[in-house]
Amino acid sequence: MPLPPFLSSLDKNDPEFAKAIEKVYSSAMGPGALDQKTKLLIALAIDATHGANLGVENISNQLINMGVTDEEIAEAIRIAYFASGNTILSSYFSAFKK
Repeated sequence: MPLPPFLSSLDKNDPEFAKAIEKVYSSAMGPGALDQKTKLLIALAIDATHGANLGVENISNQLINMGVTDEEIAEAIRIAYFASGNTILSSYFSAFKK
């Protein structure tokens, strides 16, 4: 599975490292137990959590081209917000330990 466009310059700059990353990419995003839509929704949620706006834009476009609805994309991002925001609550409770 070839690297996505945003990683394509790795091959030019560091071919050995590019091959290693390509194996990881293929393992994660290639055929497996999860379908491509699910994998991309997970990647979208993680990119959103990390503030990777370009990744969110690129993955959203891929998902839309696959027929994924805006509602499905929004739900994946809401889940990311809920999951990542809950870590703040554990710190919140630490402030009130007596």
